[in-house]
Amino acid sequence: MHFDFSANQILWTLSFAAELVLLVVLLGRDRARRFPWLTTSIVLSALLLLMSRLLFGRMSPVVTSTIFLVMSDLAALVGLLVVVEVARRAFVGISRRNWLISTLVALAVAIVILVVWGPWPKSNAFTGGSMLVTLRSMQLLADKGATLGSILCIELGIIIVIFGRRFGAGWRSHPQQIAIGLSTVGFAQIGTRVVWELISRRITVHTQAEYQHAIDLRDHIYNANNVLFWLVLVWWIVWLWLDEPGTAPPVAIEAGEQSAESQPQ
Repeated sequence: MHFDFSANQILWTLSFAAELVLLVVLLGRDRARRFPWLTTSIVLSALLLLMSRLLFGRMSPVVTSTIFLVMSDLAALVGLLVVVEVARRAFVGISRRNWLISTLVALAVAIVILVVWGPWPKSNAFTGGSMLVTLRSMQLLADKGATLGSILCIELGIIIVIFGRRFGAGWRSHPQQIAIGLSTVGFAQIGTRVVWELISRRITVHTQAEYQHAIDLRDHIYNANNVLFWLVLVWWIVWLWLDEPGTAPPVAIEAGEQSAESQPQ
């Protein structure tokens, strides 16, 4: 028996299955109540994967692009909220003043990196009121929003690993494990873009074979990023299934509450 599956199809299947399992863990182990924005981001990611398989080639390119860009903009916004959510869970005892200062410093550093790194399109590409201009604006928001989120995730992971233990977010805590995964994904996404930009500058295409070789090389690089994302999903599944040190599982808590209610007053 022969199965002709491409690397993209295998990675798509593994990623979608891992996201579904992660959602089961978040909901079944009652983690979604503590991390609602993380749960929302996984739902959006799964929907984007599902739509990439169901919509491409079956609808007009404009409609498909509009749907994906709307979802991508929403995913970028939710990604920023995930950073805030995990930071709040990790640094519960921090004062409001220190929280505000730390947030502003981290955001300022991320914005400076985003602005300096670029590249930014020319302003004349966004003049006019055509549908193309709208799509370009949505693409810019999705791209820069995702990049900003990746930078903030890297900063958050480093800060939590260094200072998280002082505030109860030690190695086996859920906020630190989520932050490690987020920072890993952030490093991978930024690293993938940097590597491909450096390689693409040195590629000179003269023939169809050279063009195909460049496309295959790009796919290999992005597939490696997708593999790492899948590993992060597995990392989250394992750690979010486990209870944090010093906490009772939800089932045990509910059993204790029911036992207390059943005792005579």
